[in-house]
Amino acid sequence: MLRRILSIALLTVAGLLPSPVRAQQTPQEKEQILWQKLEATIQDVDRNLDGVLAVAILDLTTGQNYLFHADEVLPTASSIKIAVLAELYHQAQQGKLKLGDLYTLESSDLVGGSGVAGALTAGVTRLTLRDVAALMISVSDNSATNIIIDRIGMENVNALLNSLGLTHTRLRRKMMDLKAATEGRENIATPREMMLLLEELYRGKVLNKQFTEDYFNLLSIHKESYIPRELPEDLRVANKPGELEGVRNDSGIVFLGKRPYVISVMTTYLRREHDGGKAIIRISNAAYQMFDRLSRASEYGRVISPHDTSNP
Repeated sequence: MLRRILSIALLTVAGLLPSPVRAQQTPQEKEQILWQKLEATIQDVDRNLDGVLAVAILDLTTGQNYLFHADEVLPTASSIKIAVLAELYHQAQQGKLKLGDLYTLESSDLVGGSGVAGALTAGVTRLTLRDVAALMISVSDNSATNIIIDRIGMENVNALLNSLGLTHTRLRRKMMDLKAATEGRENIATPREMMLLLEELYRGKVLNKQFTEDYFNLLSIHKESYIPRELPEDLRVANKPGELEGVRNDSGIVFLGKRPYVISVMTTYLRREHDGGKAIIRISNAAYQMFDRLSRASEYGRVISPHDTSNP
């Protein structure tokens, strides 16, 4: 008997007896491998970035997310305009204003970073509030942004954020208010809260269907930014970047086929701002490569492209 037991043990060690059958991976387990590779890319970006990096990515189809230093409170720069625009539409939905209300541009409205507004004729040029908001988003016009903030009220933007449980995202100063910035009153957020704000808007938790659609139409206006930089030109991306000295950010939704997703990448303490922009572009590209495959693949990972002519 002892000899038989020893023989079986030796055969097992030698691999001559069949081992227990390993359970096959589920589609979800296969997807986790892709998420792990995305995580590895982001960690590599972080290792090579001379600055602080924080990331939040959310699959709007499955609810799975990836968070990297995502609760760090960081300067938003112009990305805070995502929240400002949300409150503008919120008040339009409440009937407190109309997006078609006209505003006459005054010379007192002009601040640094005015862009298009600075080229318009003060006292004569009349724009709808939606037009002003379009300047705020498309060319990040700071004068246009301040006009919107004055119209809707800074405290109301923060009240909307509070109602969504976003307690770390704050509008604390108007654009180009260097005195407020020097005093520490910076506009701030965390990547997780930027992600959650965009998710709430996407799911219709903030605005009704009509206003939600128009909100994202405005946020999707083409602009110089990082998230879509290396993505297909016809891909719809609703985002708002932000730039300050030592800071580069971008947050938005990529409306990709069956797998739309939210991405928020924030960088600060940058030695070279250019490197922050490159970091966002690389992370955005890596996220797109993963979600694009998930959007077009079967549960086994077979990806079928419209131009696929390979043998079955």
